[in-house]
Amino acid sequence: MQSFRTEIENPIVEKDIIELEQKIRLFKEGKVDEEKFRSLRLARGVYGQRQPGVQMIRIKLPFGKVTSAQLHRIADVADEYSTGRLHITTRQDIQIHYVGLDRTPELWAQLEKDDITLREACGNTVRNVTASATAGIDIDEPFDVSPYADAVFKYFLRNPISQEMGRKFKISFSATDADSALSYIHDLGFIAKLEKEIRGFKVMLGGGLGSQPRHADVLYEFLPTDEIIPLIEGVLRIFDRHGERSKRGKARMKFLIKELGLEAFTKLIDDERKALSTHKIAIETTTFDKAPTFQQDIPTEVVIKDVEAYEEWKKSNVIPQKQPGLFAIGIRISLGDFYTDKARLLADLIQKYAADELRFTLRQNILIRHVREAWLPYFYQELQKLGYTKIGYNKLVDITACPGTDTCNLGIASSTGIAKKLESVISEEYQELVTAKNITIKISGCMNGCGQHNMAEIGFQGMTIKSGKLVAPALQILLGGGVLGNGKGLFADKVLKIPSKRGPEALRVILNDYQANATQTETYTAYYQRKEKLYFYDLLKSLSDSTNLAENDFIDWGHETPYVKAVGIGECAGVVIDLVETLLLESEEKIVNSKEAFTVQCYSDSIYHAYASMVNAAKALLLSIHEKTNSHASIIEQFDKVFVETQKIALSESFAKFIYQIRENEPSEAFAKQYILDATWFVTQLKAYRREELTHV
Repeated sequence: MQSFRTEIENPIVEKDIIELEQKIRLFKEGKVDEEKFRSLRLARGVYGQRQPGVQMIRIKLPFGKVTSAQLHRIADVADEYSTGRLHITTRQDIQIHYVGLDRTPELWAQLEKDDITLREACGNTVRNVTASATAGIDIDEPFDVSPYADAVFKYFLRNPISQEMGRKFKISFSATDADSALSYIHDLGFIAKLEKEIRGFKVMLGGGLGSQPRHADVLYEFLPTDEIIPLIEGVLRIFDRHGERSKRGKARMKFLIKELGLEAFTKLIDDERKALSTHKIAIETTTFDKAPTFQQDIPTEVVIKDVEAYEEWKKSNVIPQKQPGLFAIGIRISLGDFYTDKARLLADLIQKYAADELRFTLRQNILIRHVREAWLPYFYQELQKLGYTKIGYNKLVDITACPGTDTCNLGIASSTGIAKKLESVISEEYQELVTAKNITIKISGCMNGCGQHNMAEIGFQGMTIKSGKLVAPALQILLGGGVLGNGKGLFADKVLKIPSKRGPEALRVILNDYQANATQTETYTAYYQRKEKLYFYDLLKSLSDSTNLAENDFIDWGHETPYVKAVGIGECAGVVIDLVETLLLESEEKIVNSKEAFTVQCYSDSIYHAYASMVNAAKALLLSIHEKTNSHASIIEQFDKVFVETQKIALSESFAKFIYQIRENEPSEAFAKQYILDATWFVTQLKAYRREELTHV
């Protein structure tokens, strides 16, 4: 694996990849704790699969934007290291599967040749920053949010404050009040606004899905664009310090907001301002303001054979842009899965005739941008050859689903299998509803909600159901969710649970009822609110009976053998490691990182690395005596009680006062220099204490 070391021009990226290779080797030699290795590889986009011995790789694509060269590179990597299948996620990433762990550093190095990263695509980090797929071309947008999403991605990539948080953190940017980037389900959601010709955002805080969905609070009705990065940094610092770390199910931002309250959380953000390197950061937009350019003219005039089908496609899948004479083309990608052969042909098409850009969307689709009106027939012809002219882009038939039990460790029941069946039911039996706009169907294989089932008008969640001593795959039906716009949305109600094989019939009952009883202009959400949950429970109740299951009911969609519930298949732990020693070693590594950041005058980063080193070291000693370490704040408090107040560790002041200098001082060169010295001394003291303790064991 020597070759990639000399091919990466960016030394920071090269260091990342070499570190991953080294950690993989140390892990296999039993010299790295499994949980610490898991944290590192997840933060490098390497995620364990349901199938043992192979990995899912998540490729981080900010706001879903890719060029032709990048798509070619992704296709090459998928063929070389994976199976050739590309999966678009609901966060505008690409996932590939069945990759050997040893090959991941080399894979990453190949991607970086076209400026594509795996860094922080998974793990307890700032995940991919998403945005409306129509950002920059939307006729209703006050301005293009793309440069702001891009700036946020770049600022927080490798930022020390977001490397080892208690849980993941999700950020979105919506181009208009339609809120297509779903601000209300994000940790931080931004909606573009103009106020007296000044660009800014409505800011939503603390939303989330999962088993306990929470609607985000309005943090600001309007925040100027140059204040969004300092705000995000302040929020992340508070989340990193006060967020839960031991109880994974309670570690998301939404639970911290619920615990502290919005007012108290806002005060903590204000208190953190002094520690920030700057309170305003202007974001450059000129790169995104350039008019699209085209490499070639369409080679030949196209004659459309089926004019009716072409016009139907235009009506369903073609979107006028705000740029006069230009259009975007939506491609409905079933379940977000497409393959490298078609990806390359698509890449060539956009390079020549569509300004060399496409975007992967939040609904697992592809949006080609900047197509001249006269060239639409040619695109229709070429896309038709690829099978990419199916109508129903962003409509009812366009079902969202996570991978479920196909590859995910946490999947309980098949989501892709039932999604395929429901798509066929709609296409074959409800042609008049194929292009319906006011109903979405979303499916998740478990309660975690990667398929966003609990925010849809019609949602399905993978579960199990008992019939005597046997267990069958099941679906929880949820109804009545939806996006209301401008930061508002509804979460779906859990109506009842049915055997999975009855999912198609349940959909027929739901759609037949809507067609028969809704008013002509009534959206599905409005219809559900008018009829209420009990009505739909009674409507579907007969399908929930599990006493009369047939043999086929015990076989999940897409499978041929009886269902077996298998959740959370772990990875081999190898050798038992001293976690305390690992944490102390990491504290020393963080000191090194702090000194490196200081050398390049990144004083704020340097200070945070030093802070993290001290928290890590304190956590190590607390773990050695089995004390709780639920959050940074509780670690600091417990360390004072257990070690400082008992004079086991000698400090001239409390540990809280010692470490919280970070809040009381601006990130100057002088303070950074002193704080590094303090941190180095502190970690050295704790290591000496640990050695002394071990000699008396």
